[in-house]
Amino acid sequence: MAPLTDARRVVVKIGSSLLVEGGALRADWLRTLAEDVAALRARGADIILVSSGSIALGRAALSLAEGALPLEKSQAAAAVGQIRLARAYEEALAPHGITTAQVLVTLEDSADRRRYLNSRATLEQLLSLGVVPIVNENDTVATDEIRYGDNDRLGAQIAVTVGADVLVLLSDVDGFYSGNPKEDANAERFDTIAEITPEIEAMAGDAGTGLSKGGMKTKLLAAKTAMAGGAAMAITLGSAPHPLKELDAGAPATWFQPGTDPQAARKRWIGAMKPKGEVTVDSGALRALSAGKSLLPAGVTAVSGRFGRGDPVAIVGAGGERFGIGLSRYTSDEAQAIKGQRSDRIEPLLGYPGRAALIHRDDMAI
Repeated sequence: MAPLTDARRVVVKIGSSLLVEGGALRADWLRTLAEDVAALRARGADIILVSSGSIALGRAALSLAEGALPLEKSQAAAAVGQIRLARAYEEALAPHGITTAQVLVTLEDSADRRRYLNSRATLEQLLSLGVVPIVNENDTVATDEIRYGDNDRLGAQIAVTVGADVLVLLSDVDGFYSGNPKEDANAERFDTIAEITPEIEAMAGDAGTGLSKGGMKTKLLAAKTAMAGGAAMAITLGSAPHPLKELDAGAPATWFQPGTDPQAARKRWIGAMKPKGEVTVDSGALRALSAGKSLLPAGVTAVSGRFGRGDPVAIVGAGGERFGIGLSRYTSDEAQAIKGQRSDRIEPLLGYPGRAALIHRDDMAI
């Protein structure tokens, strides 16, 4: 199975142990990864790279001792290493005509709906411009309370955020095994997993390399998130050259299969929310929404309830019939101020430029 062939959007997670060896960047390996990314982009796929490595690169630059670092030294190493990490990707992808962007996030950015929408909008805009975002946890500011803690789960959250078809975890093993293959010669690799059962969870261990924090338990947590969001997830060996090309050609891997597609999963998630307010729309807006368009302020005739940016609001017709539910890009006060207005009137009315849509079609369940 090689879902990369037809994937529209792919998120790839790269661990520290693949990118950094002995404190130095594995530049030759990174060049082969860049060639793989360029090949997928040439097919028309959007690519996001979720990459560890900033602390590993920074601690080498600062000559910090091996072993666990206190929080303040980890954050200092991340600050130094992040520059080097971003530059490494920029230099590897630039020869292929690919522009890169650095995106730093924390757990709060997905837990808070307003920040989540901001992150989603930024990533979508970067992808629409042909950019390959390089995402990492913002280790310079994150504390234990607001950390993902590993980039497996961060990769899964990014995949769900952008509606990716496929999440690839480049690992130090070529899939999920019934036991630790480094210790158990009889351990068998699963080619496909359609459901993460208690028996599957019991097989997961915490073994990892010296630089990697993610064991199989974190990879299963990532798989649960990705599958719930409609994304297939692969665990495959990443240390060899051209890891994505090899995976596309059928290299050993474990594929976790979702029961739905990303768009359907997102619509179901939004549709299950409890509205915090209502927007009443005219007949023209209803026709536009039925045709798959976003809800613009011009089509809104009334706003009720108190809601913040990112909160769910019901979309109702003139007679009070509910048409759908969506995540508002404006607060209730802002929505009141711009209802019935053309999008080019948003800035004069609010005093700052806003988004053209009150509710974007991707944030709406009809």
